[in-house]
Amino acid sequence: MTAQPYLVDSHCHLNYKGLADDVEGTIERARRAGVATLLTVNTKISEFEAIRDIAAAHDDVWCSVGVHPHEAEAEAHIPEDALVDYAAHPKVVAVGETGLDFYYDNAPRDAQERSFRKHIAAARRSGLPVIVHTRDAEAETARIMAEEMAKGPFRAVIHCFSGTPQFAEQMLEHDFFISFSGIVTFKNSYDVKDAARLTPLGKLLVETDAPFLAPVPHRGQRCEPAFVADTAAYLADLKDQDLDLIKRTTAENFFRLFTRATPPGAATLAHIGGS
Repeated sequence: MTAQPYLVDSHCHLNYKGLADDVEGTIERARRAGVATLLTVNTKISEFEAIRDIAAAHDDVWCSVGVHPHEAEAEAHIPEDALVDYAAHPKVVAVGETGLDFYYDNAPRDAQERSFRKHIAAARRSGLPVIVHTRDAEAETARIMAEEMAKGPFRAVIHCFSGTPQFAEQMLEHDFFISFSGIVTFKNSYDVKDAARLTPLGKLLVETDAPFLAPVPHRGQRCEPAFVADTAAYLADLKDQDLDLIKRTTAENFFRLFTRATPPGAATLAHIGGS
């Protein structure tokens, strides 16, 4: 008998306000919504231990290590060697999130670029993929990715995709994955919808970025991992695909990219959908 398909939330923040005070309940609600695996993502090295401990305490919850571009100046002192050392923990499956955010410019742009390149170098050394955040910085991100790929290959996902179809095509040329959040469900996100349509199933991931960016029909609410089910259903309609296929494919893609993570066991699967 074919196993019941399940979802993976490939990017959330279980240590953030609104989720951290109810991690157990958040995970349980995700299970009832069909979400078997979660990746809780690090944005400050000062918070890495909390992230790691959440992942270590829960089967099928994994974590990353990294410095968000907003923190690129505040945590510029974090050396590449430290990222590599932290990445050795068995629950760490990725480096990041890192990248460029020129919308808020909370850190100087040169500091963001240095941090971004440092994370890519650490990812090469650790053998883990890079989680990339990019906002209002498509040309600069594409340049850096191309330059770094010329130095040596690495694997990556463009998380919470918010760019143009042209940028998606550039990233796909590098064989990177593209992850869609609730943004794709927003009424006026025409470019993101077009990018989702052109992204091959084999390069597609889904996420919430919880507690941010709740998808339709939850706009205005605090987002949580359970809501990835709504984004997956929207993508299935958008791409004219069966929802079970979207679930299976995005789950398989997650484990193809984040190779240190292991698929959920029987105990987790027994609770999927509230069973």
